[in-house]
Amino acid sequence: MTTVIFIHGTGVRPPHTEALNARVTASLAEAARGVRVVPLDWGERYGARLAAGGASIPPDGFAATGRDAEGEEEDEETAAWERLYGDPEAELALAAAHGPAGETPPGAAFPDEEFRERLAALAARGEDVAPELGPGLGARAAALARSPLLAPAAEALDAEDLAPLLARALAAAVIGAALAEDAPVLCDGAARDAAVDRIARELGATTPGSTRGPVGRLLGRPVLRLGSRYAVRRRRALTGAAHPAAGDVLKFLVRGGPLRSALRELAAAVEPPVVLLGHSLGGIIALDTLIEAPLPGVRLLVTVGSQAPFLYETGALPHLDHPEPLPAHVPGWLNIHDRRDLLGFAAAPVFPGRAEDIATDNRQPFPVAHSAYWSDPVVYRAIAERLP
Repeated sequence: MTTVIFIHGTGVRPPHTEALNARVTASLAEAARGVRVVPLDWGERYGARLAAGGASIPPDGFAATGRDAEGEEEDEETAAWERLYGDPEAELALAAAHGPAGETPPGAAFPDEEFRERLAALAARGEDVAPELGPGLGARAAALARSPLLAPAAEALDAEDLAPLLARALAAAVIGAALAEDAPVLCDGAARDAAVDRIARELGATTPGSTRGPVGRLLGRPVLRLGSRYAVRRRRALTGAAHPAAGDVLKFLVRGGPLRSALRELAAAVEPPVVLLGHSLGGIIALDTLIEAPLPGVRLLVTVGSQAPFLYETGALPHLDHPEPLPAHVPGWLNIHDRRDLLGFAAAPVFPGRAEDIATDNRQPFPVAHSAYWSDPVVYRAIAERLP
């Protein structure tokens, strides 16, 4: 009789452990009769916990500093900037959608012409105007001068409102580009706002004084709950909910010896042949334990939605550093990952000839896709077909 040791993933704790084990046991028994499933319920004993009751988590919100009302206004602004870093022309598009403020007199210059000229002049000066934002201001100014949104926005807003709006768009474009390239952003909010004021003056504003215009205030509201204020106010609750998953990974990577020993003892105690079936971090635990030393009786490794290949490629797998080859004593390896699971990685490209990948599609968005493997018949069939 084949014994499958099921090793669950991060953050799994009772009573959810029992339900997960029951689902895997019943489904695998249906796909492969005669298989015995033995869970390794490691979360409660070896997983992460806040040993001091969360004493390291700062107090929620701004109440401790007496800045609650001020903090609310500042976080509206932060939420707007968060939106702009992802879409620098979001304010411009919102302004353009409002329509013209009035008729342009016959023979008068179009409102956007002067701004296009000032943006061209700013492009020629490059980073001299606001070096603290980082490189790319000149190129961003030249691109903004060609934006099809500039004309309708110029018709909708007066010059004193449009200049700081364009300045914010340029600052956001420079910073957003750095974020997209994982480059460090070395200016805080005060330095950014000072840079925006200088850019706004270059674009014709006479009293910039603030980085927030009337359109900017509207922009902050739709993303407020997704921005920093919601997270800051609920930091204790959010950290409490998230720490088992993140903490489990960190604890295993730093102090995984006792958990590896527990897996070795269980593998030695059950009837061979043995299959190690690990989900998420469970796959990392299984692979790393096998790499450390042979596990007699283990004939197959199955990882599902696991980050083990990624840790190996990044040099973070405890007992195997890239490009060292997989030890010969590691048995056959089936790695299953869903196309929509952002925490599932391919093993065959980094372990050629040693791992077999199967890409599934459980038709669930992430993060649900990371746990939906256990209701997918394709997963169980693939395992059943390869059991020793």
